[in-house]
Amino acid sequence: MKNLSVFLLCVMLLAGCTNTPKLSLYEQVGGKAGIAKLIDSFIDQIGNDEQVFHYFEHANITHFRQGFITHMCMLLEGPCKYNGDSMVAIHTGMHISEKDFNHVVDLLINAMNKQNINHKIQNKILFKMAPLRGEVIKV
Repeated sequence: MKNLSVFLLCVMLLAGCTNTPKLSLYEQVGGKAGIAKLIDSFIDQIGNDEQVFHYFEHANITHFRQGFITHMCMLLEGPCKYNGDSMVAIHTGMHISEKDFNHVVDLLINAMNKQNINHKIQNKILFKMAPLRGEVIKV
């Protein structure tokens, strides 16, 4: 009987451990530092890609990097407030094709893989970014 009481006490204590607060998506990617690593990896992917580099070759990379970090931080429900230009304003006149857009998404996935972001989190990130698609392609 004493063993049963000890067992039940242990089970109750362990059950209490499962009520830990769920980490936000922002926290799951490592906060702002994790986002910065992801964006740096993404920029590296773009810089080594002949198919889409021309869209970025005249960009101010420092400005792009900081804006994308802040925008991603906000999308992932971090503490950042993005006050930059809209996606439409940024991409108007670039005439980005669906093929090139999808390729850039693949580069982002490559960057997430390189940063060891698991696929479940990758899917959540892509879900947050998906509504922006129409603001980027052929505007």
